[in-house]
Amino acid sequence: MRSVSLQDLILVLLLASAAVLVQACQQSEPAAEPKQPAEEAAKPAEQPKEPAEAAGGGDLEPIVIELPQPQFPGTPPALRFGIHVEKPLGKPRPPFPAPKGTTNVALKKPVRGSDEEPIIGELKLITDGDKEASDGSFVELGPGRQYVQIDLGAEYNIYAVLIWHYHKEPRVYHDIVIQVCSDPDFITDVTTVFNNDYDNSAGLGIGEGLERIETNEGHLIDAKGVKGRYVRCYNNSNTTNDLNHYIEVEVYGKPAP
Repeated sequence: MRSVSLQDLILVLLLASAAVLVQACQQSEPAAEPKQPAEEAAKPAEQPKEPAEAAGGGDLEPIVIELPQPQFPGTPPALRFGIHVEKPLGKPRPPFPAPKGTTNVALKKPVRGSDEEPIIGELKLITDGDKEASDGSFVELGPGRQYVQIDLGAEYNIYAVLIWHYHKEPRVYHDIVIQVCSDPDFITDVTTVFNNDYDNSAGLGIGEGLERIETNEGHLIDAKGVKGRYVRCYNNSNTTNDLNHYIEVEVYGKPAP
């Protein structure tokens, strides 16, 4: 039997040590693997923030609007009224979402106006709940720039203003400007929520809104929750004559904190 030299013994020991070291490294690697899944598992934990923030949107619901009877069939052409007129959708207006509990806070509320003695009707008809385009349901104000103003009786966060002018025939009313304020004289802290006066003919500034053809759906304006007690609606003649007409104004809001 061949004797083992010291050199061979050292070589065997070195190889054995290397094998042990390699095995130890292989066994230690799986211990580090859970870090990656642990980091990935942390990402979904952040995702519920989006649904939680969106849950505020879950407090929204479409406002309930009762429409009067349509007075003319089909979709009226807009081109004959010029480029500043909103193109009709050709289908029903989509629902308008607002915070739960939003109601028409203008119903039966007092109305005053720039023409305190209308040609036809009384100003109180504007908030009486009757939106039909029939005789006895509308108010006719004099020519030129006129306004009607509703006193809501308290401050509200206002999400929408819905106006019915005369809609028995397709016509366009000019210089529609809607303002909200807590000052009955509209001198301080006035917020304009809509303005379609593209040439400042009403003297209230140039607006970027579009005119629209009157229909039984009325003109719905997004007021974006503006706070105020008084709502003032301006207009300045129409495509049929130089007079101004209102059938109903609804203001959708909730009591302000």
